Amino acid sequence: MNGQPHAAGTPAPSRLEKLLNVVTVVRGGEGVAALLLAFNFFILLTSYYLLKTVREALILTESGAEVKTYSAAGQALLLLLAVPLFGMLASRVNRVQLIQAVTLFFASNLVVFYVLGMAGVHEGVVYFLWVGIFNTLGIAQFWAFANDLYQPEQGKRLFPLIGLGASLGAWLGAVLSGRLIAKLGPYPLMLISAGLLVVCVFVTRYIHHAAARNHTQAESEAAEKPLGKEGGFGLIMRDRYLLLIAVVTVLLNIINTSGEFILGKIVTEAAVQAFPGGNEMFEAREKFVGAFYGDYFGWANLLGLLLQSFAVSRIIGVIGVGGALMVGPMLAMAGYSLMAWAPALGVIRVLKILDNSNDYSLQKTAMQALFLPTSREAKYKAKTAIDSFFMRLGDMTQAGIVYAGTAMSLSIAAFSGLNVILTVCWIGTVWRLRKELRVKMGE
Repeated sequence: MNGQPHAAGTPAPSRLEKLLNVVTVVRGGEGVAALLLAFNFFILLTSYYLLKTVREALILTESGAEVKTYSAAGQALLLLLAVPLFGMLASRVNRVQLIQAVTLFFASNLVVFYVLGMAGVHEGVVYFLWVGIFNTLGIAQFWAFANDLYQPEQGKRLFPLIGLGASLGAWLGAVLSGRLIAKLGPYPLMLISAGLLVVCVFVTRYIHHAAARNHTQAESEAAEKPLGKEGGFGLIMRDRYLLLIAVVTVLLNIINTSGEFILGKIVTEAAVQAFPGGNEMFEAREKFVGAFYGDYFGWANLLGLLLQSFAVSRIIGVIGVGGALMVGPMLAMAGYSLMAWAPALGVIRVLKILDNSNDYSLQKTAMQALFLPTSREAKYKAKTAIDSFFMRLGDMTQAGIVYAGTAMSLSIAAFSGLNVILTVCWIGTVWRLRKELRVKMGE
């Protein structure tokens, strides 16, 4: 993790690093540091998927698929406040203090949710909003940290390995959540996740100090300084490259949220059919939905894990980061075209598993690599704004689409057809972004 491209005279790859070449090209001296980052993402994503499954169980059983979609709009409004606050904190503390403060804040929130939930408070909507903030701010800052540690050449090689930790954590978290929620109910999983977040803080601190020993003095001094005063939104509006990333993020999440709405609606109906009756069936439906999503996330994440392990590095090596970004919209175009023609539960489940597995692996890795050639301010502030506000802006836009579509009694096939149109816009924006990326990389 020395921040410099390797040249002649650098350490020969160890046995561990040779073994890691199954995933991607790892050069001498890079293996241990990259594995630590992968381990950190493994813990973080395990925690998130425990919380994500709890989120689905609470929001769908307490409120339903429509309220779930509308609640996503509230996340975007909250992030209008959260993103500037994050930027202000980043301008006052160094990177490890920033990550530590934000992560411990989220961990403490989970203790509060646990206490309220065990007391019988219906907190599905509030918790849904909170998970959306945690998912975006919490995970974005860890990827910003990884971007800050590596030069573009290193990042393109090592991000598939680091992303493998995230994919493994997502798969394990989904599998564990489906089993644990059926036995324990949703609330104990919150405390387990809080403990995992505390572990993340200690691992991050170790990586930060290890990097300081390997970087040049100038790089180490820069890492200890707070960022500049410019805000994330201002950085995005003044840089066409960052703005295009933001637009891609919005379109991707409009389309993805629409697919989740379709699936959530069908699963909710299945739960009611399986457990008809009044409030006495509430807990049974809650566990039914939680178990379904645990299995669903498990398959999507397992496939994503296999792609991340054996395909992502090779795909990026052959077609580049820009080419890898084209895979997602092409899959969406094929999937939603078929979904519009045959909107059956089995078809939707399989298509969403394929879509999400690509999103969790190749799409996610390529999107993170887009920030390698940017400034430190862009890595932390603009990236956080894009991964949080603009992501939820897509959700909010989709909430409006769901509201209008529900009012007009649109069918599932009609929602799928609309996604096909939006995917055409997604493809066009990615094409322009690829050109800007080549300029940033000096290609």
